[in-house]
Amino acid sequence: MHVILPAIILLLTTAASAGAGGKSVTFFSDGAVVELTGAAVKGVVEIPLPAGMLEGTLRIRPENGTGIQRVDTVPLRRDTSGAKELDALVEQRNRLEDRLRALAMREEIFKSAAKSQSGKAPRKTKSNPDPMQSIRQGTDFAIAQLETVYTARRRAELEIRRIDARIAAVRKGGTGGERVARVTVSPRNGRITARFALGRTGWTPCYDIRSTTGGSALVTLYGQVPAFSAGYQIRVSPTSLAGAGAGRGGVLPAAGQRIRLAEYRMATEAEYFGAGPLPSFDFTLRNATGADLPAGEAALYRAGEYWGTVRFAGISSGRSARITSKAAP
Repeated sequence: MHVILPAIILLLTTAASAGAGGKSVTFFSDGAVVELTGAAVKGVVEIPLPAGMLEGTLRIRPENGTGIQRVDTVPLRRDTSGAKELDALVEQRNRLEDRLRALAMREEIFKSAAKSQSGKAPRKTKSNPDPMQSIRQGTDFAIAQLETVYTARRRAELEIRRIDARIAAVRKGGTGGERVARVTVSPRNGRITARFALGRTGWTPCYDIRSTTGGSALVTLYGQVPAFSAGYQIRVSPTSLAGAGAGRGGVLPAAGQRIRLAEYRMATEAEYFGAGPLPSFDFTLRNATGADLPAGEAALYRAGEYWGTVRFAGISSGRSARITSKAAP
């Protein structure tokens, strides 16, 4: 979900040739349904279809007084600036490779110079009264030049890796699966509503588990929805895409990114809550609610006091799950 959602948001925020209309997204446990309404310009409405769209889910409904004459699905036209950037990056990489070859030659030259200086036999002459100092100076100079070569080579190699990453990103962006549904309508200013489903963009389950001293706990299921584009009406369904098709579950408006979906009262067994400085707890939840709860992060409360978070493995209906801390005995 986190990989493809930014691309989906970017595509859906790019206005099609249709005039701005109603926009909504309904999140399910395993996906989302996007609905876009727009008016035609010169008899054509263009609906952006992201790469994450599930095949066969596109539906286009004409508004009152509008007739759909033709629907063509074509690849999304991309800005040619991507190709220009790619050419510039390749040229920059070629120049860096030339520099690395030149640095390799300089390295060999200064290696030979350092070896030659260190291998010289000291010979005192009138013009060279201190041959050892001259040898040391020559060796130090060659080594200093080698250090400069190594630094320049390291920087060039790092820059090549950065350019390679950018080239890969540009190429990936240029071969996406985004498409456009081009809808021809009559009259020329007709209006339509398009609807399609996205995979892997559903809400993420998380919980509050509030244990009481009476042998039970209130388990609240929340749906954490992804951040979506401004201007979209956000709704949440507690069921899956297939469950919605079967008529199960309703739709709830989303006032934020964390929406309460359901609450369950469950019996607790073998409770232990330690009194030491480290949070230590261990108990079992028994699910007799008839609902299967998915795995997710859970915040734990005991008699109103916050006890930290745990990884909740989920509970099928009629089963039990143990909730324990790392410090539990």
